[in-house]
Amino acid sequence: MDGAAERSLLRRCAGRLIPWYRSVRRALPWRDHPTPYQVWISEIMLQQTRIETVIPYYARFLAELPDVAALAAVPEDRLLKLWEGLGYYSRARNLKKAAQLVMDEYGGELPRTAAELRRLPGIGDYTAGAVASIACGEPEPAVDGNVLRVIMRVTACGDDVLSQKTKSRVADALRGIYASGEDAGLLTEGLMELGETVCLPNGEPRCEACPLHELCLAREQGLTAELPRRSPKKERRIEEKTVLLLRCDGRCALRRRGETGLLAGMWEFPSLPGKRSAGEVRTALEEAGLSPDKIRPCGEARHIFTHVEWHMSGFFVDCSGQSGEYVWKRPDEIRAGFAVPTAFKAYLKLLK
Repeated sequence: MDGAAERSLLRRCAGRLIPWYRSVRRALPWRDHPTPYQVWISEIMLQQTRIETVIPYYARFLAELPDVAALAAVPEDRLLKLWEGLGYYSRARNLKKAAQLVMDEYGGELPRTAAELRRLPGIGDYTAGAVASIACGEPEPAVDGNVLRVIMRVTACGDDVLSQKTKSRVADALRGIYASGEDAGLLTEGLMELGETVCLPNGEPRCEACPLHELCLAREQGLTAELPRRSPKKERRIEEKTVLLLRCDGRCALRRRGETGLLAGMWEFPSLPGKRSAGEVRTALEEAGLSPDKIRPCGEARHIFTHVEWHMSGFFVDCSGQSGEYVWKRPDEIRAGFAVPTAFKAYLKLLK
């Protein structure tokens, strides 16, 4: 499809999508009188996280950190505790970094254009477009997986949606048909809503409920099941580890991960690489200067990250003394004050 024909089709789609969205949009807490701050926080939380999961997190976060100034000043451990369970903790750290920059350079008010928003840590093209269009009325698209799926099907385009070139081309095409003001935000949210509720990624799309039913070239050509197309993903690397619930005098050991890499700076239970036996655990702990008494298995767990999968086996280890290498806390203190990644959720539940 040439550029002029694509723009014409997309313009007609926008004309149908905006009134449809006005009539069907779901009541979500960040949609009522959205401010740049509210849209920003919600969009960062919603990255790779379901709406139903985000709603209570969003409410708690806004109640404690209602504005940029509060976010810029919050201690990191408290910020990560508020974020605990959402994963991808670098997102939370970048929120604070961006808030501090906004306090220093913008007087505590988020920029209102996509170009300036992109200068902030953790804000890419999608988030910048969402904030700028929804909260500020700038004619700027926000292209994520949902939007790409809608556009690929409407235009019957077989380009690889995992390619940055495809994302950039779609953003440019949408930018050419965007209105300013309220309609900019309505179109952005309408595209998102259509991809989340009607033009579904798995199973059959709900074409009979789609406002673009008559315009969709993929439906007309019988291609909805084939589109969008994406290049094969790389297989995840599997890592085995042995998680140790070290206990002494009613307290359990924690350690902080390094400042770089996966789960940087988060609190975790000590672990050993590989799948270890009880005897190997005892030897390793004795070599590290601990005095393990009773060692018993406490189950297995798995956790999937984007590029790696952890296969974990765990042991309760009762120790006769505490090592200064770790922080030793009661289970209630750990739950209340330490951000332990979801990867260790199965073991956190075992603490009594």
